[in-house]
Amino acid sequence: MSLAVPGARRTPIGVRRFLVRLAGVIGVLWGAATLTFIAAQLMPGDPAQTILGGAGSRPSPEQIAAVREQYGFNDPVLVQYLNYLGGLLRGDLGTSYILKQPVTGVITEQLAPTVVLTLTALVLSWVIAVAVTLLTAHRSRWLSSIGSGLEIFLAALPQYWLGIVLLVVFAFQLRLLPVVGDSGPEGLVLPALTLALPLAGYLGQVTRDEFSSAMEQPFAVSARARGMSDWAVRWRHALRHALLPGLTLSGWALGSLFSTAVIVESVFVRPGLGRLLVDAVTSKDMPVVIGVTLFVAAVYVLANLLVDIAFVRVDPRLRRTR
Repeated sequence: MSLAVPGARRTPIGVRRFLVRLAGVIGVLWGAATLTFIAAQLMPGDPAQTILGGAGSRPSPEQIAAVREQYGFNDPVLVQYLNYLGGLLRGDLGTSYILKQPVTGVITEQLAPTVVLTLTALVLSWVIAVAVTLLTAHRSRWLSSIGSGLEIFLAALPQYWLGIVLLVVFAFQLRLLPVVGDSGPEGLVLPALTLALPLAGYLGQVTRDEFSSAMEQPFAVSARARGMSDWAVRWRHALRHALLPGLTLSGWALGSLFSTAVIVESVFVRPGLGRLLVDAVTSKDMPVVIGVTLFVAAVYVLANLLVDIAFVRVDPRLRRTR
């Protein structure tokens, strides 16, 4: 005799998608943590030597042995790995070899400038991409070709080269903006543009096709037939549909901006996680290297998770039950 309960509720697709993506986030973070641990084990040199002052110092064998025992470097690799994962689960990223401070605190101190830079660059890239799309997409052939070519050109720009060019032109030649990093708005312009221009090219490319397709849909045709201006149709109807692919791409973009901030903060001598990572790699401060790497990976996967949730909210079809 069947004991099935009639009318049992099914799990909404949106909830199931969220659980699947959450499992993926956990898997990616575990993979990133494992790879960074392996990279730290393969790094040449003795971490105890780094802790005691670097390659130029002359610690005694007793001092080196004491540090190796204190930090657990003498334990088997598997034991070190399990202790490392246990610390991550507790939110403990270790202690900086050079700064002698908790890595979590070091990252927190340098986080604000990088967040301001990346969010400014993301907003600026969307402004550029939307402006180019509205002005050139689904217009005359030559104007559409100009817009498409501009997007391809921007997407192909390497950030390091672009940063140097902007620095030479606007800081050294025209003297309109400061040469090195500055805490004010003027010092943010060139670094944000360096990150935003290539990203605007990517966003514009994925937005353009959807925008042109939306301009041919019945809702756009009927809006024009009711007397709505071409600009109003573009802004109020077509743009909303064209933004969905770009919204999905924004999760990847945010993680990418955090990664490329390493280059930008080095070129413009700005404080932030990028400079912190470069300095840590130079001094072989592996706890800081691992901590920054894991933080950027966490930002990347969590941004994609939040974008996926936002996408479900925008598209009601993904919330239906099976």
